[in-house]
Amino acid sequence: VECVSGNFSLPPTTLIPRSEKEFKYILLPVSYSLVCFLGLILNSVALWMFITKMRPWKPSTIYMFHLALSDTLYVLSLPMLIYYYANRSHWPFGVFLCKIVRFLFYANLYCSILFLTCISVHRYLGICHPIRTLTLVKPRHAHMVCSFVWIAVIACLVPKLSFVNTSQRGNDTLCHDTSRPDEFHNYVTYNSVVMVLLFILPFLVIMVCYCLMARALCQPRKGLFQSQQSSSRKKSIKLIIVVLVVFAICFVPFHITRSLYYGYRILDADCRSLNIVNFAYKITRPLASMNSCLDPILYFLKCQYKAFCVFYYV
Repeated sequence: VECVSGNFSLPPTTLIPRSEKEFKYILLPVSYSLVCFLGLILNSVALWMFITKMRPWKPSTIYMFHLALSDTLYVLSLPMLIYYYANRSHWPFGVFLCKIVRFLFYANLYCSILFLTCISVHRYLGICHPIRTLTLVKPRHAHMVCSFVWIAVIACLVPKLSFVNTSQRGNDTLCHDTSRPDEFHNYVTYNSVVMVLLFILPFLVIMVCYCLMARALCQPRKGLFQSQQSSSRKKSIKLIIVVLVVFAICFVPFHITRSLYYGYRILDADCRSLNIVNFAYKITRPLASMNSCLDPILYFLKCQYKAFCVFYYV
């Protein structure tokens, strides 16, 4: 990424310390390789389990299947990105694949956030309104919601395909994650709208759902043995904490550092400050990708959650 000052883009080699550049070419290929390897194995196993071992599907299973499908599509695009950074930012695959790879990163990012939101809302309904959920929430409703999520994310990210492009730097072809310098202000405006719709609002929904769930779990329930009640509450509260921690680690730092970096560029900050923020942004990108490896943990926790549901509906 070049440091932008005023209307001019200065050569990155004169502005970014060599140690920082070398750090990027080590961190990103290694981290993306780990995400690709672990994510492909874990999500492939999850998809196989969903398709062969868990039918008929319940609404929560449907949401998790689509979450695993989104993660799988993303990790399949990572080998090209690994090659790009291992080859010191040279993209030999053409403009079209550059657009697709960048698109898939954000499609997975926001599909994951929205499917986690769906799972959170469904769990909130199951805990706080169990009878109504059993009678009104059906698998076909979950299929409709998942279709809406895919359509909404694709519709919101289609403009990104026009912004993303490649450029030449000496003998190297760069695959940019943002846009050309003359379109950067428009890109930041578009990106801010997408962030509000697909990150901030869903995150607020998740926080509200889990606060209400935590309050309900802390209240005594009739018809439960004390030991069963205590065990099921601990498992469910643990699940709430894990989901929030995973969400915070993968998504919150990425959106904060990206917003700071874009803001510093818009405000024409000095190159030293811009490079510091850009350095932090590079670190949080692999964290955002890690959701493809951490999401399968939710599938395991779901098995523990089923035990709570059995006791709760008695």
